[in-house]
Amino acid sequence: MTPKEKYRQICREAGATGLVLLLLIIMWCVLGFGLSGSDTLIFGLPLWAVAGTVGIWLLAIFLTFILVKFIFKDMALSQPFDKNYIEKETKE
Repeated sequence: MTPKEKYRQICREAGATGLVLLLLIIMWCVLGFGLSGSDTLIFGLPLWAVAGTVGIWLLAIFLTFILVKFIFKDMALSQPFDKNYIEKETKE
C-alpha cells in the first residue's frame, strides 16, 4: 500500500468513526429524551434510562463491529526508509 493509499484509508476510517459517533449521540438523545414521557419500567428503572444507557451501549458494540468488519483495514503504518521513494514523492 502506498503512503497516499494509507492516508486515504486512515481518513476513511476517521470519517466513518466520526459518523458512528454522531449517530450514537443522535440515538442517545432520541432514546433518552424521546422516551422520557413513557411510564414503562424495566427492573424498576424508567424505559428512557435503560434505552439511553444499555441500548446505546449495545448499539455502539454493533456499530464498532460493522466498522471493524467493513471499513477498517489491517495495514502496517511504518515503512522502511527508502531514499529513492522519498525523492520520487517530492518530485510529484
